Amino acid sequence: MLLRVRVALPDRPGSLARITQALGDAGADITQMIVLERGEGRAVDDITVFCPDGTTVETLRERLTSVPGVAVEGVWPTREAVGTYPELEILKYVTTAGERGLTTLVDSLPVLFSADWAATATADGVVYASWRAPHEVPLPDPVPARPAATTLEGGLHVIHAPLPPLALTLLLARSDGPAFHRIEVHRLTRILEIFLMMPATERSVARQLRG
Repeated sequence: MLLRVRVALPDRPGSLARITQALGDAGADITQMIVLERGEGRAVDDITVFCPDGTTVETLRERLTSVPGVAVEGVWPTREAVGTYPELEILKYVTTAGERGLTTLVDSLPVLFSADWAATATADGVVYASWRAPHEVPLPDPVPARPAATTLEGGLHVIHAPLPPLALTLLLARSDGPAFHRIEVHRLTRILEIFLMMPATERSVARQLRG
């Protein structure tokens, strides 16, 4: 089982070593770590771990919270392949997808962001959604001027990202794990900026609207 673990910890020598020791004691093998933020004596890290059968989410939480000063913000499943450059892979697929560029992007984003589903919508309703999206997609009202993360009633974490040139809004959502971090919002913003510059983007959207 591949899991993403988000922890807040003291930003001082030895803290990360205690985190890795706690994960190792729980049977987890660290495959990747990303520093999301540092400041005012604290750091927030996303750590991807491989857990063998028998190692539960509860076990990881217990081991990590036993480390002084550590707060576990979330432990949730991920499908992102580690040791790769996933943004580049997705953009490569989108570039070569032709008129299926929009659907390729929407299907890929949940994997890239360890999320549940993604969708695009106009003011009239959903244009395309990935396979795990609910029947009723929560559309923002009003649409934010720029990509923004929020947590809806019921605990669903979402990013609403407007695509003004296409008259669309993109939604990315996850129910497990923590709220989307500002670094994740920034990462999505850059991906969408590149997507909007691709020559086939308008054709792919027009195809979806005709459908």
